[in-house]
Amino acid sequence: MASGSINWFKYSAPSNFYVLAGRIVPWAALLAVVLGVAGLYLSFFVAPTDFRQGEGYRIIFIHVPAAWMSMFIYLVMACWAAVGLVMNTRVSYMMVTALAPTGAMFTFIALWSGALWGKPMWGTWWVWDARLTSELILLFLYIGFMALQSSISDSRRADRAGALLILVGVVNIPIIYYSVKWWNTLHQGASISLNAAPTMALIMFWTLIVMTLACWAYTIAVVYARARCIVLERERNTTWVKELVGGKQHD
Repeated sequence: MASGSINWFKYSAPSNFYVLAGRIVPWAALLAVVLGVAGLYLSFFVAPTDFRQGEGYRIIFIHVPAAWMSMFIYLVMACWAAVGLVMNTRVSYMMVTALAPTGAMFTFIALWSGALWGKPMWGTWWVWDARLTSELILLFLYIGFMALQSSISDSRRADRAGALLILVGVVNIPIIYYSVKWWNTLHQGASISLNAAPTMALIMFWTLIVMTLACWAYTIAVVYARARCIVLERERNTTWVKELVGGKQHD
């Protein structure tokens, strides 16, 4: 390996990953606060009133980033699950476990904020619309994964069973994303696309981007902090954890 390059494979060892995650958490948390404050300021004080939906549209700055995160986090979980099954790396499974609660939280926020938005705009809190139903299935997948893991006492078996569930459920992600194109649904189409200009004011677009980056930074901070706790729990019988805990007790 060339001198000066980073050996990323060494972080597949829980002890090295624990140290790396500890360095990332404070910076990600700081970034989440800065971006979150900036995003909320843009959302409530800079973005203009929508000419059709009035002030009620501002929930989009919570709803859309949460919906994006609910899908992105599941895809990241699926990647870690695949790596875990193929390479049998313990850290991969720990990351899947650490990501699930945050993914479930964003999915719930997307559904809850969507209901709050839907009542004044559609006249109802909920309909069995393709987009809403597939998003609800995503929440069930997150909850099912966590329930499955907690029901199996052997962590290695729980990891493999959970990884298989995540990989099977990943088929739901394109269904969520393309549901508004495949079916004639009540849910509006995407305002932002990778291959087309946004159909909203530029300041609204950038406010969404800032809020999404804030959610990503928050996710990184929380997930890595949770992953450190999982590492300590699963590696509690190893020498390095005993030395680490013993050192803290002497501090």
